[in-house]
Amino acid sequence: MFTPEDFKGKRALVIGAGKSGVACANLLAGRGFDVLLTEKKSAAEIKDKLAGLERRVKVETGGHSRSAFGCGFAVKSPGLPHANPLIAALNKRKIPIFSEVETALAFSAGKLLAVTGTNGKTTTTVLLGELMKAALRPRGRALVCGNVGVPAAAVAAGARAGDAVVMELSSYQLEDSTFIKPAVACVLNITPDHLDHHGSMAAYVAAKARVFEHQDKSSACVFNYEDPAVRRLAKKCPSRTLFFSSKRAGGKLAAWVSGGKLFFKTGRAAFSVEPPPLPGAHNLENAMCAGLMALAAGAGRSGLKKVFAAFKGVEHRIEPAGKVRGVSFVNDSKATNVDSTLVALKALGQKKNVWLILGGLDKGNPYAPLLPLIRQSVRGVLTIGAAAPKIELELAGAAPIITSLTLENACRNILDLASPGDIALFSPACASFDQFKDFEDRGRKFKTLVGKL
Repeated sequence: MFTPEDFKGKRALVIGAGKSGVACANLLAGRGFDVLLTEKKSAAEIKDKLAGLERRVKVETGGHSRSAFGCGFAVKSPGLPHANPLIAALNKRKIPIFSEVETALAFSAGKLLAVTGTNGKTTTTVLLGELMKAALRPRGRALVCGNVGVPAAAVAAGARAGDAVVMELSSYQLEDSTFIKPAVACVLNITPDHLDHHGSMAAYVAAKARVFEHQDKSSACVFNYEDPAVRRLAKKCPSRTLFFSSKRAGGKLAAWVSGGKLFFKTGRAAFSVEPPPLPGAHNLENAMCAGLMALAAGAGRSGLKKVFAAFKGVEHRIEPAGKVRGVSFVNDSKATNVDSTLVALKALGQKKNVWLILGGLDKGNPYAPLLPLIRQSVRGVLTIGAAAPKIELELAGAAPIITSLTLENACRNILDLASPGDIALFSPACASFDQFKDFEDRGRKFKTLVGKL
């Protein structure tokens, strides 16, 4: 557990000059710590990132020097493997290593609401943020941060008593955290993801479990009853458990779907709400999860109704990107794994009129689970990026495959082949780092391409 008072007068080492690293270095410097930010990339490569760094932060680029071992503690950027030589050397010297998330929370007075799961995290986090803004207004604030794209260190430390810190947490962030205790947490779903980093499904699940590990009976955690892995995990939860389901109703459930409406049970009584106007059964689950978390954190039912009615979804998740010659282009760049792409195909593939763009940086998961829905709904698969050969091999025969190499080629190929009324779905099922900065950069470039077409 990171307690600032325990490290007073000691130098802080921040490893990695990404968004979270820079934000954490600035936070610690602002709280009186002597900070060394170390980055293996050259200064020229990260010039734009260093532009926002406080002058009092010392920086070393192009590799890590022995100065790192003179620090009292370190903060690790998420995703940096534990086998990294610097991390291994710090562990050998017993220098404590913390996550950016728990470092930020050590300076926060707000109530933590933590969202994790394999898919749906961002939509749930953003919707929960809107629910809490409505619930706390005008005296309190809801501050949305974490894996949603805003570093916890840039936001959470500014939370006052009466505020809510609504945080999306990835398995990377949870794995690195020694102590997190949310007032309300959730586990939306668990399917294979980031196995290239975690090494096994068991390690990935263990990372997710950290979201509730330090909770107690004064806390609550929301679980998806229809996910067997989540249901098994819930048995280990020390806090109050709340289940939602998209396939059954009533009983011990706290939320369910019936007649197209969402039902929430608080105490003995249940009330119904119209769901947000978003496509797909997965968004009903996201809304139930966000609603239960908000209710557990003190929100009222009237707020749920108003916020759900007004919610339009999030950027890069099954997002309409425009029509070209009668073909609807859909930006689902946030689909960085196969399960996310399955969700998009289920939401949009009502008939065989989808042209699916797949590819990017492979994450070690099989693409074969896509085969049934591709056979059912997809007219053609267009492959891009480093994972293209593997995708083409595993999906051979399910639908025509067009090797496109780049996103622009894929879009142009679709226009040559598609008919009015077809859907061009960019749902890559891969990470973005082979050709783009991140999934946001990838999604925005896709939308720019569609605009030009």
